[in-house]
Amino acid sequence: HYDCAQRVKELLQRYKQLQDIIAILGMEELSEDDKLAVSRARRVQRFLSQPFHVAEQFTGIPGVLVDIKDTIKGFNMIMDGELDHLPEAAFNLKGTIEDAIEAGEKMLAEA
Repeated sequence: HYDCAQRVKELLQRYKQLQDIIAILGMEELSEDDKLAVSRARRVQRFLSQPFHVAEQFTGIPGVLVDIKDTIKGFNMIMDGELDHLPEAAFNLKGTIEDAIEAGEKMLAEA
């Protein structure tokens, strides 16, 4: 899981570096690789927002416990581009990557 964590960390650092360019020039000025990195970093950030039991009273969303192997699987799928077709919002406050995929497919079907 160390390799996965390093990949995620590097992606989020790259995204942070690109934020100034995005703020000044906009997404249109980024290369295709940078746009892809930004898109995946945003998905990673949203997937990091897994629902916690302590936040349940504030969010109204039941907290979940996610096994580390499932968490690593989810981040690897995002990093490898397997979920690029899903909307970013699908990853927000989801427990497992399967929850995010289900939400994303539902969003796409309703669009």
